[in-house]
Amino acid sequence: MSDQSAPLTIWCGDTFPPRALGLLHEGTARHRIVLPQRGASSTAVLAEADVAFGQPDPDVVRDSARLRWAHLTSAGYTRYDRDDVRDALRGRGAFLTNSSHVYDEPCAQHALAMMLALARQLPQCGEDQRTDRGWRTGERRRDSFLLGGQSVLLLGFGAIARRLVELLAPFGMDIVASRRVARGDEGIPIVGEAGVDDALTAANHVINLLPDNVSTRGYVSAARLERMKPGARFYNLGRGTTVDQDALLAALRSGRLALAYLDVTDPEPLPPDHPLWTAPNCFITPHTAGGHAGEHERLVRHFLSNLAAFERGEPLADRVI
Repeated sequence: MSDQSAPLTIWCGDTFPPRALGLLHEGTARHRIVLPQRGASSTAVLAEADVAFGQPDPDVVRDSARLRWAHLTSAGYTRYDRDDVRDALRGRGAFLTNSSHVYDEPCAQHALAMMLALARQLPQCGEDQRTDRGWRTGERRRDSFLLGGQSVLLLGFGAIARRLVELLAPFGMDIVASRRVARGDEGIPIVGEAGVDDALTAANHVINLLPDNVSTRGYVSAARLERMKPGARFYNLGRGTTVDQDALLAALRSGRLALAYLDVTDPEPLPPDHPLWTAPNCFITPHTAGGHAGEHERLVRHFLSNLAAFERGEPLADRVI
């Protein structure tokens, strides 16, 4: 990566609140930054930019000979995960980065929060208070348990999984993750594709962190749900498209799965009459795992940190391409 010392034209496609916008202006003072304008064509401006920050059109990212770097305001990058985009960026020495390190901490904390809350019967007690106010001491104490000594299978091993492993460490759980290719630096046992089915049979908790792409759609299939040990708990913080939701409903209704926690569904928003809302022991949040106070400021700071590295010709954080 060569030094980028000349002022850059930076296209920003997102609308930020005042504090985050102030940080962005301050951090890009020596460059020309182009912000969204009502009624203006963002595509034409993007084609003239050196850097894109936000959610730029993948076709423009692919076709713009001038664009040297696109930084996404999301951890997901499904729209850009295409051979034509990859080939075009690599062919001209350009880069694509995402914001994984903005969302790994909140998503990992969210997953841990749900594991603990469900282990300690907190949502169930909340439902008791909301409805008949039954004092179910015996039942709630009986169904509460400790995480220590239980087993976890992480489907996917990206930034969220790495942080979640750290958060789970004090509980003394047995943690395994699936990954297409183990790098050797994961710090926990890794199973490849051939070992996933066996790992499913041993896990008390299966946590899906898979992104949406051609190879992951429907990954948590009826066959894989059937392989999970009776009484297992399933959590989805990846993408709704990675799960066969009809099969998940069947597993919940039959009682084979103890429960499911879903932060993502297919579609989103989940229609009010969708059967998942009323499925037994199914707990749903509306894609909020990554949300947190200061989210926009952290997105801007992450971009500015990468911008400084880009200007110095140094490696970029969260590089995808």
